[in-house]
Amino acid sequence: MRIYISVDMEGITGLVDADDVQPGGRDYERGRLMMAEDVNAAVRGAVAAGATEITVNDAHGPMRNLVPEALHPAARLIRGKPKQMLMLEGLTPEHDAVICVGYHARAGALGVLSHSFMGHEIEDMWLDGRPVGEIGLAHATAAAIGVPVAVLTGDDCACAEMTEWDASVTTVAVKYARDRFAADLRPAEEARAAIEEAVAASLSTVPKASEVPADLSVLTVRWQSASVASTLLGIPGVTLADPRTVQAQGALPSLYRLFGVWTRVATSLTNQPPYC
Repeated sequence: MRIYISVDMEGITGLVDADDVQPGGRDYERGRLMMAEDVNAAVRGAVAAGATEITVNDAHGPMRNLVPEALHPAARLIRGKPKQMLMLEGLTPEHDAVICVGYHARAGALGVLSHSFMGHEIEDMWLDGRPVGEIGLAHATAAAIGVPVAVLTGDDCACAEMTEWDASVTTVAVKYARDRFAADLRPAEEARAAIEEAVAASLSTVPKASEVPADLSVLTVRWQSASVASTLLGIPGVTLADPRTVQAQGALPSLYRLFGVWTRVATSLTNQPPYC
């Protein structure tokens, strides 16, 4: 059994603030270790379920957050950027399941460190008219590749967002949002035990990937800056819905990769900190 783990940082046990998850933050080094411990709990669960190959993709910010020597020896690590497939770099149809560790709620939700890919630069996103963030877009793209999402961990808002998108996915809440930068935290040992148990149980019967519509999907993104939207019009296939909103039609996962190009263009134009 081949398992793929995509790990973000905002939904990691104990982390609530930008200083916990941004390089240079006063608690970032501690946050990196907390991140590794949540991942290791998922790896232990996968091993207990019979996984023979485990790939971990560091999918947060600079994508160099996980300290390689702190990672469980049963896992291989994909580290650094750029990555053409962003949070799903290295995922192939040969994988049996995806585990999403440390994920967070989409922009506009009152979840811990909530945003969609780019701090506040992306105000809203829709996939085929359905509100979407990192959780839904990763789930839909994995399904298009042919791999089901089995487990997601994060705060209670991220878990609720995953359940709304696909109720068959097992979720583990490691903290409960009080506001965007405050949470009621589960004890670390308890949270990691819950992650390990959920992964082991969910992988005992690997689910099938969700059905993917045969028609092309439409991805719509509303930016804070009209400059970003205007610049993206230079990419073939991108159209303007209003001065700050662009959309494109295509098949997943190619559409997900195209969105990655959009974020790199936006980063070059804005250079804003991710949480403000």
